[in-house]
Amino acid sequence: MAEQIGEVTDYFKHVKAAAIKLTSNLNVGDSIEIKGGEKDFKMKISSMQINRKPIQSAKKGDEIGVLVPEDVHKGYKVFRA
Repeated sequence: MAEQIGEVTDYFKHVKAAAIKLTSNLNVGDSIEIKGGEKDFKMKISSMQINRKPIQSAKKGDEIGVLVPEDVHKGYKVFRA
């Protein structure tokens, strides 16, 4: 089974961005899978931010923002794909 690396803590519909609290490291270029409710999709991290500043890598405990192709909700699980 895929390794869970975080959880969606917020979603900003107007910009299609999710806030994700990480339980593992994550880098730009990594692929993730988001699962929750009826949703289950994979995506590649093309960019991420902390406090609106672009970053290349994030570590366990960071809360990052990423653009997502579909609506997500608080509590959705994030896995390494």
